Order: sequence, then C-alpha cells, then structure tokens
Amino acid sequence: MKKWTKVGMLCGILGIFLMFSGGCASSKESEAGTMPAGGDSAKKTVTVTTTFLMDMTETIAGDTVNIEQIIPAGSDPHLYIAKPQDYDKFSEADLVLYHGLHFEGKMTEFLEKEGHAVSMNFPKEMLIFEGEGEAGVDPHFWFNVDLYILAARECTDALSALVPERAAEYEENFLSYEKELKDLDTYIRTELEKIPEQRRYLITPHDAFQYFSKKYDIVVMAPQGTNTGSEVSNGDIQETIDFIVAHDIRAVFAETTTDPARMEKLREGVEAKGKSLTIVRGEGQELFSDSLGVPGEEGDTYIKMVKHNVDLIVQYLSEP
Repeated sequence: MKKWTKVGMLCGILGIFLMFSGGCASSKESEAGTMPAGGDSAKKTVTVTTTFLMDMTETIAGDTVNIEQIIPAGSDPHLYIAKPQDYDKFSEADLVLYHGLHFEGKMTEFLEKEGHAVSMNFPKEMLIFEGEGEAGVDPHFWFNVDLYILAARECTDALSALVPERAAEYEENFLSYEKELKDLDTYIRTELEKIPEQRRYLITPHDAFQYFSKKYDIVVMAPQGTNTGSEVSNGDIQETIDFIVAHDIRAVFAETTTDPARMEKLREGVEAKGKSLTIVRGEGQELFSDSLGVPGEEGDTYIKMVKHNVDLIVQYLSEP
C-alpha cells in the first residue's frame, strides 16, 4: 500500500477532503490500509479508471490482483468528477492504470502524476489530432483495434513489473487476447463490407468514432466534438442536418453515455426538409462509445461491445 504521506499530499492537492470531518483519514487508519471489498491482502491492488481498463486488466491478470474501478459503467469519463473515496482508491493502489490522451478530463492532471497511461507508447502517426499538443488528440483510440492491442501490451508490461512472478502467465494471457483482438478486426472488416458504399455514413451524438472511420473506411460525423463537455452550437446541428439530407442518410445512432435530445433536433431538422430519419435508440439499440455495458448486460466486455456496435451499424445502414 502507498504511505500516509501520499494520502496527505492528495488532501493538499485536491482540498476536497476538507469538506469532511477531520479532513484526511487518521494516520492510524491509513497505516492499516483498506482492502477492496472482497479483496485479498496478500495480492497487489490495481486501480483503473474505466470499464475498458477493468476488462483489460481482468483479461490479463485474472484474479491474481485486486482490481478497483473508478468510473462506473454508463458514466461519461469526460465529465466524471472524482469523489473522495475515489482518491482513497488511488492512494491505496500499488498501480494506477488510466487511458491518457485527456480522456479522463477532470482527473487528467492528477493521473499524469500518479498513474500509468496505457496510451503512453502509441506511435504519433497512429493518433488523430484536432488541435495542438496532447490536449488536441482524439482520445477514443479503442475504436482502432491495433491501438487497443498496444494498450493491452502496455497494461501487460505494467502488471508484469508489479507482479514479476506472474509475468510469464500475463504474457501468455496477452498473446491469447491479442489473437482474439485480431480475429475481432477481421470480424469488423467482414461485416462492414455488407454496407453498400453509398450508405457508409455513421452519424452519432459526439465525435467518438474517428479512429473507427480512419481504420475501416466509413465516414463519420457528429454535431458535438470529441469531448462531451464541449458546447453544441445551432450551427453544428444545422451542418449535420444538411449533411444528412445531402447524403440521403436514413438512420442516425444514439449512444449509451450521451443525451439523445440532440438527435431529436437532427430528426426534426431533417423532417423539416421533407426527409425521414430514424433514430436508432432504446434498450440494446444504442452504440457504446465511452463506456462498456454494465456487467452481465449487453456490451460488458470490449469484444462484445465492438461486435454489438458493428452489428447495429450494419443492420441499419444496410437497409434500402
């Protein structure tokens, strides 16, 4: 476990614990440490920020480490505000894994100091930039399976350094997972070929699918940028409406972590121009973008999530 001095530093940096009686935990409590619910005190503890990294870490490490997740399934990491208990989990972890590329927007500064980014060794030429510096990088790299494999490689190396006696096991698990991910890449390409070329237009609420677009040759567009905290202007809405009408797009897709209201605005605008538009939404009918599904439900692993998205896109964009 990390020392009391780390918890004390967190209090100083964040100031958030001052809202609570006694501020930080007492030194006696911090020295004792707090194990995750059901955790094994003999195992190392890994704290991850998102559902993606929870799935990845479980796949590589299994039950050889205790794993804590910060951002719940279905929540938007761009907008998530960490709670005091989240920083407890960070401070008590032996390893903190996070995406990087400013995906965990409001926690970025802290994570850059305290965590290990699975995106840290991505080749620059594989990234998509929308502005200057790292803050201008599109963070949604998991829609390029090649980048997701690199992230899994980074996760494996970090876990192997943490628990070196398990390194061979982790490497074997990674190689097995890499094969599954390459098979997934083949599945994506095969399925997308079913969409007629003139219908390969994917419209979503926020711009999370640029890596998907670049790798799999499908045009994507969204009224909002890559960060769901950015404003959506009337001009952006109108530009998207005009694009839909010009390309005779029949269906647009809601996402599980964004407000569907802006898609209604698109539908209203398109219908005002004499066209019809289907909003693909409802239980089991929304795209996953910034989170996997709730455990035990649709899209609760990375591979299931990608297949769900692809199947839904092919179903609606293939229709005449």
